[in-house]
Amino acid sequence: MLLITICVGSSCSLRGSDELASDLFRLIEKEKLEGLIDIVGAFCMDACSKGVSVRVGDQEFSGIRPEEAETFFYKEVIPRVKTKLTPRTTDESPAVLSCRKEGPT
Repeated sequence: MLLITICVGSSCSLRGSDELASDLFRLIEKEKLEGLIDIVGAFCMDACSKGVSVRVGDQEFSGIRPEEAETFFYKEVIPRVKTKLTPRTTDESPAVLSCRKEGPT
């Protein structure tokens, strides 16, 4: 699942974060990507002076305007979805991947 986080703090809200989120939801539906992309809100992502802040996966963007939603979606979101859907290479064994432990034992 690809996570998109949109700042909904007062500064970003005034700059159109709600409209941007609505446009991104519409594009997700248009491309039939429900269940592959999730959008959540966050209060203040520490880039208030730059415009609406958005995080796609681990990458942060700032200054995104609602009217740029479609360009942003196809340039920054779609390639990341395709990366997540790319099949594993043959040298990646599912058994090995599922046996990795995280944290102390």
